[in-house]
Amino acid sequence: MALNLQTDRMIARIDQGIGWMVFNNPKRHNALSLEMWRGIAEIVEYFESARDVRVVVMRGAGEKAFVSGADITEFDKNRSSAVQEQDYGKVSARGARSLASMTKPLIALITGYCIGGGLATALHADIRFATPDSTFGIPAAKLGLGYDYEGLAKLSRIVGPARARDILFSARFLSAEEAFQCGIVQFISERDSIESDVTEYAERIANNAPLTVRAAKAAVNAFESQPDDDTIQEVRSLVRDCFNSQDYKEGRKAFAEKRRPKFSGT
Repeated sequence: MALNLQTDRMIARIDQGIGWMVFNNPKRHNALSLEMWRGIAEIVEYFESARDVRVVVMRGAGEKAFVSGADITEFDKNRSSAVQEQDYGKVSARGARSLASMTKPLIALITGYCIGGGLATALHADIRFATPDSTFGIPAAKLGLGYDYEGLAKLSRIVGPARARDILFSARFLSAEEAFQCGIVQFISERDSIESDVTEYAERIANNAPLTVRAAKAAVNAFESQPDDDTIQEVRSLVRDCFNSQDYKEGRKAFAEKRRPKFSGT
């Protein structure tokens, strides 16, 4: 099922429990425009509320890029001053927050360039697949612009402060292999198999108990953000929900009957 969106620069569809979100600006290597940020928030909101979506995959259209960064052609029109940047930032921040707060598993399928805002977007994913020819980097130091704290903090947590300084200060690009070694990427797949590899992996997640997966994601996210007591109690509440669920009964019954469980998310 395809979603009817307010922009054609984003594409969204649902297929067998997987929500697909596509950055559709291939002429500019899928550089993120203002309308694309609005589309991201719209898509995530729908996927979050859709019971038939168990996992979300985001990818770029075409073969050359996941996302190559922000659409620089908009800078003179929408980001030429601090005031304009603040307005632009409100829209992009809403899109970024929607990715960061997603309770369902999020996978990034990366081919080609994953640069600047593209890397920041990919880092919102729980799991990242890339092709061997993918390229990663944050060239902000070559453009004179600044990056928000949240994105750089996320990068530092994933790769470590020393590696983050290297990536940011040098503005150099990383190969897929180096990105794998430092934790940016979890899997490397050949171009002719990455879509099927990601689909198979996403289906594996979609077939698992949704409440368990949600509680696990919440726990890991809480650990990563140095949680307060309220956040920890929220995670514990999600864990209790698992033990009180119909899915827990179904899981035990399926195990005893030596069959595959059919989880409903309730």
